[in-house]
Amino acid sequence: MPLSHGDLLQLKRWNTPTIYNGWEQITSHDVAAAGWNPEETRDFMPQMGPMVGRAVTLVVEPSNPTHKAQAMAWDDYRRHVAEADGPTIVVVQDLDAPRVVGSFWGEVNANVHRALGCVGTITDGAIRDLDEMTNAGFKALARRLCVGHAHVAPVRWGVPVTVFGREIRPGQLIHADKHGFLAVPAEDEARLLEAAAFMDANECQTVISAARSAGGLSRADVLTRLAAAARRFGDAARDRFGRHGEW
Repeated sequence: MPLSHGDLLQLKRWNTPTIYNGWEQITSHDVAAAGWNPEETRDFMPQMGPMVGRAVTLVVEPSNPTHKAQAMAWDDYRRHVAEADGPTIVVVQDLDAPRVVGSFWGEVNANVHRALGCVGTITDGAIRDLDEMTNAGFKALARRLCVGHAHVAPVRWGVPVTVFGREIRPGQLIHADKHGFLAVPAEDEARLLEAAAFMDANECQTVISAARSAGGLSRADVLTRLAAAARRFGDAARDRFGRHGEW
């Protein structure tokens, strides 16, 4: 069953690596080949913390002037965004990437999309108007900044896109912050909140607690304490999810 809006707000309490730790316990996918971005991205608003939402996908090609001739594209695209269940994250595949020709994002589009229920974007292209986008409360993970928009216009939307080496499908749950992003497979969504909360709590109560309370002990005693804590942590994860917890 998909997570509720309230569940998504709870997921914002943790950073993306913590969400990954939970996802790792419940997924049947190869965690070395799925989920998070294999290529480096950059969070231009790290002070805003994590963002969580469902993907609205878009393809742009700022170098191609013929796309601007599609007069109805903007209206149709914005209607599509408005109809999506929020909160949403607009995932933009720039066909010019890794070359940067122009930016879809700036002050105007950030404010328009915020009004339509979007909390931010992940784009393998560029953004501009950084301060104005931040003031709009619209978070962005992107390749770089740039000055112009060139011939940018919506080309295709509501289709699978690939950004930073990861395919993302429309409606897919995304968690993103300064570390990168995690695109959660639909079948893993139902237990994600439970798994993230469990792994975070047990890391704090076992391994981290053992490490921080080791003052005055010999190194041998510290190693013994950490080994015992790791066993408890692993056993708890295995009992709950059938897998050994990693830290």
